[in-house]
Amino acid sequence: MTAAKITQVVVDEVKGYHSFVKFLIFLVGAAAVASAIRFIFGLGVTTNLNDTFPWGLWISFDVVTAVPLAAGAFTLGAIVHCFHIKKLEPLVRPAIVTGFLGYSLVCVGLLLDLGQPQRGWHTMVYWNPHSPMFEVSMCIMAYTTVLFLEFLSPVCEKFGYHVPLRLLRTIEMPLVVLAASISTLHQSSLGTFFLIAVDKLHPLWYNPLLPLLFWVSAMCAGMSIITVEATMSHKYMGQPDEGELLETLAKILPCVLSFYLALRLFSLFALSEGALWDRPGLTALFVLEIVALVLPVLMLAQKKVRENGRLRATAAWMVIFGVVVNRFNVSMFGMEAPGTSYYPSFLESIVTIGIIAAHILFFVLIAKYFPIFEHHPETVDYSLPDHFHKTENGHGHVGNEA
Repeated sequence: MTAAKITQVVVDEVKGYHSFVKFLIFLVGAAAVASAIRFIFGLGVTTNLNDTFPWGLWISFDVVTAVPLAAGAFTLGAIVHCFHIKKLEPLVRPAIVTGFLGYSLVCVGLLLDLGQPQRGWHTMVYWNPHSPMFEVSMCIMAYTTVLFLEFLSPVCEKFGYHVPLRLLRTIEMPLVVLAASISTLHQSSLGTFFLIAVDKLHPLWYNPLLPLLFWVSAMCAGMSIITVEATMSHKYMGQPDEGELLETLAKILPCVLSFYLALRLFSLFALSEGALWDRPGLTALFVLEIVALVLPVLMLAQKKVRENGRLRATAAWMVIFGVVVNRFNVSMFGMEAPGTSYYPSFLESIVTIGIIAAHILFFVLIAKYFPIFEHHPETVDYSLPDHFHKTENGHGHVGNEA
């Protein structure tokens, strides 16, 4: 097949996409252009970062916030394989894809924010084990690699690579344990970042339990992302209805969320030092964060909410919102001294919007072309042709179908 014919096939395929997918492609293209401008002209010209605010939107959202939102893979993997709640296994593969995309885009965000991105490889050669930044960077690279290996299973199924698929199934449990361990390390180490900001982070958020709070809140965000993802995939992409499985997840989420809130309030009133309510704006942000996390607990405590797909998804969205507000409070708003402020530049905003669009776009395309929604894909009948794999529930997947 010539290059011209391949190009024509790709163009024809893109023309058949939904208008929303085409809009996502446009946003990703705009972000790519903005990123190129950043690399050509540097951080100082293209962003509003300075010595007072060396970390802006790209760190607050693309890293500090995006990492917990991609935590569904390690959370669900631990629930299914470590606690043996096997009924939730059909949710694992989409969660792995979400995690892999999330961490890959976190790496992109980190490269954009580095003053000398061409020296990014120095982390792997010149080790500084006493630095939390070193630990986070190494764990992110390691965890992204683990997620990539887990993501290879549907790729091998798609193209009928049986031998690599058997190998991946053999090392599946070690990968799950490794993923949970690495993710626990760096989710908590993100909180360790801010323990060095003793005189800069406001007492509403500064306390010695920040690493533990970051880890527990990441688990809450991970389960919520899985709920929203499965709900929207069923509604807009015609994927299987996982309502019964999400009900089980909705029973676990309020328990973990309640533990987080108890830990959060204990750390606030027992461990925080300094004036807590001296700045009305920060107080309002704190109240918004807490309310956004308390309401889902109250909602999911009711059986009728857990059984209702729309209400269940609404509660999950509120958890996501609450975690996002918390991460922005810690990494941005709580770091602003009185009389100072930071606003992201147009280019910073375009890049972040493009990263969000890229996550959604790649998930849609992967779900379109690869079998990530197959139920119990480990039971593959290799006696059938490569393009048709029968799953345990009797349904088939045609590899060449869109």
